Amino acid sequence: MEILQAEGDLIDEHAGDIARLVWSTGPSSYEFYFETFDFFDEIVRESWATPGTLFAADGARLALEGDELLGIEIGFHAPEFLERRKAMAPCWQVLMERGSLAPDRLPALLERAEQASWLNPVTRPGRYYIHAIAVKPEHRGKQIGVALIEDAMRRGREQDLRFLELDVLSDNPAVRFYESMGLELYAETRAPVPEKFGVPPEYRMGRAL
Repeated sequence: MEILQAEGDLIDEHAGDIARLVWSTGPSSYEFYFETFDFFDEIVRESWATPGTLFAADGARLALEGDELLGIEIGFHAPEFLERRKAMAPCWQVLMERGSLAPDRLPALLERAEQASWLNPVTRPGRYYIHAIAVKPEHRGKQIGVALIEDAMRRGREQDLRFLELDVLSDNPAVRFYESMGLELYAETRAPVPEKFGVPPEYRMGRAL
């Protein structure tokens, strides 16, 4: 297995797997926000090919065994989170032009995004922030997640960052995995509207690098 930056031919080769992996990290929150996986898949595909956005390949590392994708980690210096979220605007525009997103549906989508944003504490400078990390179900238990976390920590140190942080839904079994990697619970946040739709509290977890 090797961990590589998503660039060149790897971007197109693995575009079809990214949304499913990211969705697996928090299905209830993504369903609240995007409503359906098919719509989520469309926006993630646009973002994947658009540098500087939330799900862009330029922030992704791929765990590969030959040509097979095993897992992914998307991360960056924490303050980039808000910048990358704002940079999503052209992706929404593409979906509207394509007819996948009706213009009159956009306000409700943005309202849900605002409601869901309360689940995530402020991302502060000096932190490497893992926006998404996932391993395909058939490859779990093979230390791939460990390798992806260790790779993220290494890159955080190379950038002279002091901490590694991530957000994870409190009902996600990955919480125990993160604890085994030395991450601690920093904060537990709730958002009333998403919670009514079944979205549990979210944990901000982290560790020193």
